[in-house]
Amino acid sequence: MQESQSGKPDRLIRDYNLLPHPEGGYYKESYRSPIRIPVDGLAQGFTGERSLSTAIYFLLLQGNFSAFHRICSDECWHFYEGDPLWVHIIHPDGHCQTITLGPGKNAWYQWVVPAGCWFASEVAPGGEYAFVGCTVSPGFDFADFELATTDALVDRYPNHTDLIRRLCRA
Repeated sequence: MQESQSGKPDRLIRDYNLLPHPEGGYYKESYRSPIRIPVDGLAQGFTGERSLSTAIYFLLLQGNFSAFHRICSDECWHFYEGDPLWVHIIHPDGHCQTITLGPGKNAWYQWVVPAGCWFASEVAPGGEYAFVGCTVSPGFDFADFELATTDALVDRYPNHTDLIRRLCRA
């Protein structure tokens, strides 16, 4: 756990029982729908039935990042507290956009990352932490999670080499 000036991130980790996330940051699943969608009711790419939806709390601290990854579902991000969070999205056609979640001009409190897009996040410069939530539908399953490798993503999207190299772990 990283030390913070305010101590607030440490309290969030403790109070919400947040655990280290494989892509970076801390998380805790807060909801998993008991309603199941059979695989024949899902889009191509799913390997089995899924919950209708899932939700997590997610905490990211300055100096860490959520590495580029993609999933088979849409993911709606919700800002709760802290400092603005940048969500970088590379669409399949190569278009890259950066969304600011949180308070401030040109910022959003919710944003949906479409299924199949590569995305990464980081606390905006000057910020300490961002506490957000992510709702996934159809529900999240690690079978649908793909962590990017730097070389493969750069080969596919060379126009975004600097961003990809900065926000990949492998």
